[in-house]
Amino acid sequence: MLPAAQPRLSIIIKTTSLLTLALMLSSCARRQPDEVQHAIYYWKSADYMSDTEEAYVDSLQITKLYMKFFEVNYSAELSNYPESKMDWWRADIPDNIQEVVPIVYLRNVVFLKSTKEELDNLADNVYFLINKFADDKFRGRITVNEMQMDCDWTPTSKDNYFYFLEKLKAISGKHISCTLRLYPYKYRETMGIPPVDKVTLMCYNLLNPFENPNKVSILDTEELEAYLRATKQYPIHIDVVLPVYSWAQVYHNEKFSEVMYPDTTQFQNFWNRDKPLWYTITQDTIIDNVYLREGDKIKYEEISEETLQRAITILKKYIDFDDQTTVALYHLDETQLKHYSYEDLSSFYSRFSE
Repeated sequence: MLPAAQPRLSIIIKTTSLLTLALMLSSCARRQPDEVQHAIYYWKSADYMSDTEEAYVDSLQITKLYMKFFEVNYSAELSNYPESKMDWWRADIPDNIQEVVPIVYLRNVVFLKSTKEELDNLADNVYFLINKFADDKFRGRITVNEMQMDCDWTPTSKDNYFYFLEKLKAISGKHISCTLRLYPYKYRETMGIPPVDKVTLMCYNLLNPFENPNKVSILDTEELEAYLRATKQYPIHIDVVLPVYSWAQVYHNEKFSEVMYPDTTQFQNFWNRDKPLWYTITQDTIIDNVYLREGDKIKYEEISEETLQRAITILKKYIDFDDQTTVALYHLDETQLKHYSYEDLSSFYSRFSE
């Protein structure tokens, strides 16, 4: 009787193995949100959104605006102090914007130099200034529920930065988020996990532009995947920001001079293409208040729609997203956004829930 039972036992074993495999594959699959919140960063020093920029906000169904309020620097005389304040903003927020997230950019030196007492004062001052600017500029139309801190912290400064984040959370009672570059995302044992409610993963500026002359340093998908591959899920909720901007790196006498954010039509009569990404200025000219000399080299980088779609595929492969996920574009500037169709821009959001 025993030999006759072996085929049935074999079937049971095979069925169990298939079921186990199916469960394993299911557990490895990344979650797909039904919908993500559409957001965009506003980083320009201008006192209004143009009609075209408002049209982008409307047509892309953007409901969340990340807005830079001010920066914080440090000096021995003043300790930490605000600069580049948002005194310029006078425009009304577009009607379909439901949420504005104030951003404060804090230079790393602040946390290398400040004492705990100075950081206590900084948390008080940051909270006070955010509320003051929000009351003055939004006139009750928008209630601030989230504040985002932007700092490229280091292992040496992380303890002070994290202390500041905890103090700000305790003082404000608001949701506190912070920006997260890919390096601290991957090397979290060294860089630490910030004590915030959520992080926004900045999927750009992945390469040193001077050490990678033949690559687009803003977004390289191979580099993106290298940071995300074989890394455990981050222990804090992740939002995402994608780059939709271009820049021109200017080199004078083979040495880096500065970065420009021009409309390329301004260059048409003044440069020749040498090779992919690289151009030579053919005559002296002034563009965006930058004096360019004949012979200067320009490395012009822009992100194609195909590159962004590939980046989204990689992000979905390695990160769990949910219905609380915010996807943001950086940043709201009509001269940059015009390089993409409305359909392309819309797909940068919708692809996360496909």
